[in-house]
Amino acid sequence: MKFQKPYIRKLKTVSNFTVWIVDGSYIRANIDEEFTNFGQHHKYKFIPEREFWIDRERTSSEDKYYIASMLIMDKLRNKGMSKKKLIRITNAVERFERNKSKALKRIMRDRLDKKKILDTIRIKLLRKYSNGVKVWVVNGELVRGLFWLDFTEGGHDYIYNFIPDNEVWLDDDLFESEIRYILLHELHERNLMIKGMTYAKAHKHSSELEKYCRHHPAILETKLKEELEETE
Repeated sequence: MKFQKPYIRKLKTVSNFTVWIVDGSYIRANIDEEFTNFGQHHKYKFIPEREFWIDRERTSSEDKYYIASMLIMDKLRNKGMSKKKLIRITNAVERFERNKSKALKRIMRDRLDKKKILDTIRIKLLRKYSNGVKVWVVNGELVRGLFWLDFTEGGHDYIYNFIPDNEVWLDDDLFESEIRYILLHELHERNLMIKGMTYAKAHKHSSELEKYCRHHPAILETKLKEELEETE
């Protein structure tokens, strides 16, 4: 099957790479549901070799962090470095860049306790879907800066130890059109893990369900209701 190219706009050219802002929603629905905030050919073979793709953002701009990460990843891969060491160095570079942000500096300066940090991160409670669990839209940039660089789209308390019990978090960079698909994924995954399934298997099942619903949107609300009923 031939897909349209998901380019939205050219951001810049850096070190012989063309950096594109792309429609991540289209990619996840039609090419690879595992595409996250950014990527390059090393990880996603459908991305041309001399291109960096960054998902369009709704609320903030983390482009500089993603570009720094992809540049160092490309440089180190060409040196034949082991994957484990490559990831460790790349993550260190991204953390260094993120620590320069005003928001993180303010949190560190004020020495906020965990409750105040969580209050800063949580943006909006989705009451309609907070049935058995609390579903929060959170500041994804702060989550990545403070807790986990690879936090993408969403997560829950059975995956991340920094998420309080009985909570599901959704990245505030998600567009309205994607929120329910990601929420379905997280709820289904969480319910399967509660029953004893490993994360790897639960994630695979949830990705398949998410992909199916992206192609059959009429059943999305019904599937969400079923998952929410299981959380009671």
